[in-house]
Amino acid sequence: MRISLIVTVLNEAQALPRLLDSMAMQTRAPDEIVIVDGGSTDATLEILRAHAARVPLKILSQPGANISQGRNAAIRAATGDVICSTDAGVWLDERWMEEITRLFEDGRRTTDDGRQSASVLRPPSSVDVVSGFFLPDPHGAFETALAATTLPALADIRPDKFLPSSRSIAFRKSAWEKVGGYPEWLDFCEDLVFDFALRAAGCRFTFAPRAIIHFRPRPDLRAFCKQYYQYARGDGKANLWFTRHVIRYLTYLVALPGVIALTIAAPLLALPLWLIGAAFMSFTPYKRLAPMLRGMSLIDKLCAVAWAPIIRVTGDIAKMIGYPVGVAWRMRNRTRIAADKRG
Repeated sequence: MRISLIVTVLNEAQALPRLLDSMAMQTRAPDEIVIVDGGSTDATLEILRAHAARVPLKILSQPGANISQGRNAAIRAATGDVICSTDAGVWLDERWMEEITRLFEDGRRTTDDGRQSASVLRPPSSVDVVSGFFLPDPHGAFETALAATTLPALADIRPDKFLPSSRSIAFRKSAWEKVGGYPEWLDFCEDLVFDFALRAAGCRFTFAPRAIIHFRPRPDLRAFCKQYYQYARGDGKANLWFTRHVIRYLTYLVALPGVIALTIAAPLLALPLWLIGAAFMSFTPYKRLAPMLRGMSLIDKLCAVAWAPIIRVTGDIAKMIGYPVGVAWRMRNRTRIAADKRG
């Protein structure tokens, strides 16, 4: 079975060498690597060309392409039966390719300790999509708190419900063709829309927890706020998670002012509400954060603990701003979206 690895890049000169090095160290090398550059103005293309001698690298230039357009271009150019996708700005565990393609090749699933389980042997044809996992590679207290606040731990994953990020996924090229590829009208959250289309088309998903990529969270609050604004704008464009966004608006614009008013009128009555709200907002982030604090200095530990609620509130505000912008865009572009979905 021929395996193609695809990546889209844009001005990734700083992070790209580590990704390319990790590609070259894979225990199961891809048969080809197709990288689409969206019009980089830094040294990205020079770095790619320098690495082309080490790995089977095909470089395509598509200035102005968004990530969906870039991925579709890469997949069209790929010759593999199975497409593995990741992102720039990450690095791959040396067994990522082996783990994420294993089920396509022999139908075996491994248990968490690496042993193959005879009870779950399946023919290769029974898998269309393999969802890999991702782990943060944080630098410092802020990035550690950000990872704990925004990213799921492996224990949080329900394999039957997990929607893979396209930074760690593999799928049959025939499945991509079946759903018409990634939605080119969408600039963010495109991988979720692609996942939903695959599920709606009856594609069979499985989860490979040992297929791990590592990535660095955003380095500061400003970059994180922009990221979550863009994610929420993508939600609005794609009409995703409507109920979640409504709950967020009700919490901050209705419930919170009500609790503040109650605090002014009757502080003792309001105290339990503040405690319940704080526990609800912070329990999961702090549960994830606790094991990540090991080895950090006392100052960094205190900073990480302090950053977690600030990150949570900032992310919620960014989403509240971004979502209606996306909804307004969707209302203006309904004809374009419908035409893209038709083909």
